[in-house]
Amino acid sequence: MHAGPKRLSILVIDENRLRASVIEAGLREAGYDHLTVVHDVAGIARRISEIEPDVIVIDLENPNRDMLENMFQLSRAVKRPIAMFVDRSDSASIEAAVEAGVSAYVVDGLKQERVKPILEMAISRFNAFSRMTRELEEARSELENRKLIDRAKGILMTTRGLSEPQAYALLRKTAMNQNRKLSEIAESLITAAGLLAPPDEEE
Repeated sequence: MHAGPKRLSILVIDENRLRASVIEAGLREAGYDHLTVVHDVAGIARRISEIEPDVIVIDLENPNRDMLENMFQLSRAVKRPIAMFVDRSDSASIEAAVEAGVSAYVVDGLKQERVKPILEMAISRFNAFSRMTRELEEARSELENRKLIDRAKGILMTTRGLSEPQAYALLRKTAMNQNRKLSEIAESLITAAGLLAPPDEEE
């Protein structure tokens, strides 16, 4: 039994059985044996949530605009590495594919021996992109949290006459006592201060 990446579960979406067998052969030859092949794209979103694959390979022989748009919507929703093979394409479709988060978009490239490197490229691109997105998200929430804590410190300094270190120490102590995050305590304090503030004078 293969270990590591070979145990990836792969979903192949292809309405053309002959082409699907080319992809399947390429994957099996590369040692990927945990495969599901779906020939009918109707209700595919539900099938994906049932199968929960690690990677999706989509093969579209002669996709029309609607078909591509459906697949792009799908790829935005599933948040998994996707390798998409198409026979022909225009630059607008390629752009839309990148925007939709398709990790590898291959025009006129369905050959058995190309399936493995393209799949691996899709996975590594997806992982790099996910890591970048996650780091960006973490940085953003870190900044938000810091703003909350600063505002809460300001409220304590004004209402309780504390110095900044004292205000921070009080927030930290409260967070530890309640076993909650510092930013949660800060948010609660800001909310409470907003509720307790006297209403603005009517003009």
